[in-house]
Amino acid sequence: MTVLEKPVAKICIPKSAGETFLPCGSVDSSDWDEEETKCSEQGKASLLSTEGMTQLRYLIFVLASFHSVLSILTFGLGMAKMRRWESWEAETRTLDYQFSTDPRRFQLTHQTLFGKRHLRYWNENSALRWPACFLRQFYGSVSKVDYFTLRHGFIMAHFDPDNNFDFHKFIRRALDKDFGVVVGISFWIWMSAVSFIFFNAQKFYNYYWLPFIPLVMLLLVGTKLQAIITLMCLDSHDKSHVVKGTLLVRPSDHLFWFGRPKLPLQLLQFISFQNSFQLAFFTWTWYKFGFRSCFHRRTEDIVIRLVMGVVVHFLCGYVTLPLYALVTQMGTSMRPAVFTEDVIEGLKRWRAKARKNLKNSCPARPSLDTTLSLDSSPSFSLHSRPESSIGK
Repeated sequence: MTVLEKPVAKICIPKSAGETFLPCGSVDSSDWDEEETKCSEQGKASLLSTEGMTQLRYLIFVLASFHSVLSILTFGLGMAKMRRWESWEAETRTLDYQFSTDPRRFQLTHQTLFGKRHLRYWNENSALRWPACFLRQFYGSVSKVDYFTLRHGFIMAHFDPDNNFDFHKFIRRALDKDFGVVVGISFWIWMSAVSFIFFNAQKFYNYYWLPFIPLVMLLLVGTKLQAIITLMCLDSHDKSHVVKGTLLVRPSDHLFWFGRPKLPLQLLQFISFQNSFQLAFFTWTWYKFGFRSCFHRRTEDIVIRLVMGVVVHFLCGYVTLPLYALVTQMGTSMRPAVFTEDVIEGLKRWRAKARKNLKNSCPARPSLDTTLSLDSSPSFSLHSRPESSIGK
């Protein structure tokens, strides 16, 4: 950005456009540099002054600090709520749980605890289902029966039914990897930041609608995640009205938006960044221009921005993030986090050793592809082979 300061300052735009997209109503030209003066002599305005580029660097530094700290706080809230799941996981190893899920016991779907929670008349009506899922975010967003049922469906889809798999540790490992995605900033995230600065012009009256965008998106994501749990219950009920042991849900990508289980994570990344950006922008303008500047003319604007920032990060960390961590495992494929770090390192060593042995034993033959992909489910699929002709 230091290298681009003067070249960008030399870019001239129509004066009407420059005055239209100002955050404040007037601009002082007494401190203009030579590059801005040249544009002024042409009856135009500089695209971004040298001083503006300097302040932009300060803003980016404040943004990076806010985004890192708030992301850590968000994941800390999520981990704090998920701590109770550890006792739920321990309960799955008790005799009471094994008795309640004994496949020799038969019961009606709507009599199971999961069925009683989700097979309500409003959930069977598509017009009422979404409002019900929206409200469920705010009370018991993840219940014990939801955890047990989704855990059971995950294990039945990817493991042997008697496998003593620690689902809670798997979720924590998966969420640790997702943390790196949320903290990271992609090209499209930066473009959204540029759009935020653009819409900060006074003519857009952004204080009426811009602070609410992260909140609306967050509530939509939470509603969709709740709807996925309900739809899995309805799907199981449609397939069978009688269950053996406990109700079995079937993980599938088609339950998610566009068949992409990772899309909610990308939306959470966008929401977290936008909320951090708004709080960072508020802090930077307060420090640079004072509390009562043209950026904060109204007390209502200040209150809305601060309240929305706190509410969004609390809901994201304590409500939506744990819900996402559980529901996102209901995709068709199993995530790489199912393997511990020791297992991954062992598989890598085995792959290297296998390739070395294959190369030494068959130097004249083309090497086989022994690459082990950890991005897909370790499930085996049978492919048909062409039948060989006999007796020709």
